[in-house]
Amino acid sequence: MPTEQAIQALLEQQRAHFFSGRTLPVQARIQALDRLEQAILDHEEDLYQALQADLGKSRMEAFLCEISLTLSELRYVRRHVRRWARKKPVLPSLAQFPGRCSVLAEPYGVVLILSPWNYPVLLTLEPLIGAIAAGNCAVVKPSAYSPNTSAVLAALIGEAFPPEHAAVVEGGRQENQSLLSQPFDYIFFTGSVAVGREVMTKAAAHLTPVTLELGGKSPCMVDETADLTVAARRIVFGKFLNCGQTCVAPDYVLVSQSVKEKFLSEIVCEIGRMYGPDPLQNLGYGKIINQKHFMRLASLLDREKVVVGGGCDPERLRIAPTVLDGVSPEDPVMQEEIFGPILPVLTVDSLDQAIAFVRARPRPLALYLFTSDRTVERRVFRELSFGGGCVNDTILHLASSRLPFGGVENSGMGAYHGKRSFLTFSHEKGILKTSTRLDMPLRYPPYTPQKERWARRILK
Repeated sequence: MPTEQAIQALLEQQRAHFFSGRTLPVQARIQALDRLEQAILDHEEDLYQALQADLGKSRMEAFLCEISLTLSELRYVRRHVRRWARKKPVLPSLAQFPGRCSVLAEPYGVVLILSPWNYPVLLTLEPLIGAIAAGNCAVVKPSAYSPNTSAVLAALIGEAFPPEHAAVVEGGRQENQSLLSQPFDYIFFTGSVAVGREVMTKAAAHLTPVTLELGGKSPCMVDETADLTVAARRIVFGKFLNCGQTCVAPDYVLVSQSVKEKFLSEIVCEIGRMYGPDPLQNLGYGKIINQKHFMRLASLLDREKVVVGGGCDPERLRIAPTVLDGVSPEDPVMQEEIFGPILPVLTVDSLDQAIAFVRARPRPLALYLFTSDRTVERRVFRELSFGGGCVNDTILHLASSRLPFGGVENSGMGAYHGKRSFLTFSHEKGILKTSTRLDMPLRYPPYTPQKERWARRILK
C-alpha cells in the first residue's frame, strides 16, 4: 500500500506533467482515450471474472451494466471532444464595444476520483473518461470492497497511461484519508451520503471543488392508471439488478390502494419469471458485497410482512428478492437507503398523499413514476425535486451520454455523462478581447453629468 509520502510524490509528478502542457492538445486526449478503450477490451475477460468474484455478477449483467456502458460513454465523448474543447464565441454587451467575447474550457489540473464497489468498472472509468477528455491528470482510488476488480482496473489503467497522467491508488480507509489530505484541483466522489460529507469537509480545507454522486431512498410511484404488468416487470428489473446494490434502484413503492393487490400479484410473478422458484440457487443472481452489509440487510427483514422471498444464505452472502407489504413509514426498512434486494410497498389513497410523502423526505437521487395520466406526470415533475428519473421505467435514464446524471441536496451535487462530464472537469474561462484602435472615453474619469446622461442612454 502506498505511503502518504508516495501519494504526495505521485501528486507532484502529475502536477509537473500537467504543467508541461502534454495533456492539453485535443489530439493527445483522443489518443489517450484510444489507449483506454484498447486496455478495456484487452482486459474484458479479466473484468468479467473479477466482477463475478467480487459481486457474483453474471457475464451478461456485467456486460450490460458495466462494460458496454463504459465503452459507449468513451466512444461518445471521443467523437465530440474536439468540438467541446473549441473556444466558443459569445455576443459581447454594448459596454464591451468594440470587443469580442469567448468562452474557453480549460482543465482543472490534477483530479481525484473516488469510486464505489457496486459498479466498480462503470463508476470508476466514466468519470476518468471525462477527466481525460477535459485534459486533466487523474488519481483514481477504487473501493477496497471490490479488490479483484480494483486490481484489474489498476492493471488496465497502468497499461493505458503513464503514472504521471493517470494512476490507481489501491487500499482502504488510510489511503482515502491520505489522498483527501492532498491539495487536488478537483474531487469526484461516488458513494454514501455519510462519506460524501467527509469528502466535502476535507475538500473545504483546500477550497477544492467537488462533485458528489451520493444516493438516498428513491421512490417508485404507481397509480391506478398504470400498466401493472409492465410496471411490475420494470420495477423488479430495476430493484433486484445487482441484488439491489444500485444507487438509483427503486428503494420503495408507493402504490394506489385500489390496485395494490393486483400489483403485488404481478410483482410475485415477475420475480419468479426472472429468477426462478429458488433465486438463491440461481447462478445468474449475484450476492451481497460483504458480511457487514449482509447482516445489515438481514436485520431489515420483517418476516411478518414478507410477501415473497425472505430467504438468506449467509455462507454465500445471498438474500432472495424480497417484497414487504403493510410497511409503515416508521419501520426500520424506511429509515435508511436499503441498497439491497428488499422492496417495501406502501399504499396511498391519492396523488396528494404520495407527493406529500416524498416531499417530507430528503430529495432522492431518482424517482420513478408509473402512470398513463399526463396530468399526473406533469404535476409530479413540477412539485417534486429529484436527481433524475423515468416515466414507466426504472434506472435506464442513466444509460444515456446525452442526459446529465447527478443528485440534488442530500443525494449529491454536480452531474456527469457525455458533455456534462467534460464540463464537470473543466473550468469555463470567460475572455474579452478589445481593440486598441477605438477607446470609448465614456468609462474614464473624470465623470461629468454629460457622461452620465450618455451612459444612461447607452446602458439601458
